[in-house]
Amino acid sequence: MSDRVVPQPSPDRLVPFAGHPLVVGVTPGQPELVLLTACAWASALGVSVYGAYVDPARSVVEELPDGRVRHVEVDPDVVDDSWRAREAELAALVARVADAAGVASEFRYLAGRADRALTHLARAVDASAFVVGAHRGGRRARDVLDESLTLRLAHHQHRPVLTVPLAVVDWRGRLPWQ
Repeated sequence: MSDRVVPQPSPDRLVPFAGHPLVVGVTPGQPELVLLTACAWASALGVSVYGAYVDPARSVVEELPDGRVRHVEVDPDVVDDSWRAREAELAALVARVADAAGVASEFRYLAGRADRALTHLARAVDASAFVVGAHRGGRRARDVLDESLTLRLAHHQHRPVLTVPLAVVDWRGRLPWQ
C-alpha cells in the first residue's frame, strides 16, 4: 500500500481565470457550439484558447513542456497518416472560430487517453479551466457515464470543467437510452 497523498482541489491550487488560457476539447464533426462557447468565455476573461484533439489510435512517445506530444500508431504494423489531414482540419477550425471571436488560439494534436492528455496540456500551459462538449443522447446511461470525459476530468485533476450541452432530453418523452 502506498503512502502517497494525492493532492486535492483546494483554494491554494486554484488557477486564476484572468491571464490563464482555457483548454477546449475538439473532435471531428463536433458542433462548433463547443468552440464558440470556449471562445466567448475566453473573450470575456481576456485569455486565449488551446484547442486540442486527442487521437485514441495513437500512443504518446514523449510529452513536451509546451503541451505538445510526440506520438506513434498504437499498432506498429499499421501505417496511417490520415491523422495529418485531421490535424490540419481541426487546427484550421480552431483558428477560424477563434479569429472570428477576436481570441488568440493555438491547437494541439494529442494522443492516448483524452482525460490524461488534456490534463497534461492544461498543466503545461497553466490553463484555468476546460471546456468540453457533452455526450449527445442515443446510448444507455451506463455507457455515457463510463465514457464521460467531463466526469473523468472532474475526478482526476483540480481545474473546473465547463460542459457544453449538445442535445437536451425532453423530460416528457422517452430517454435516449430507453
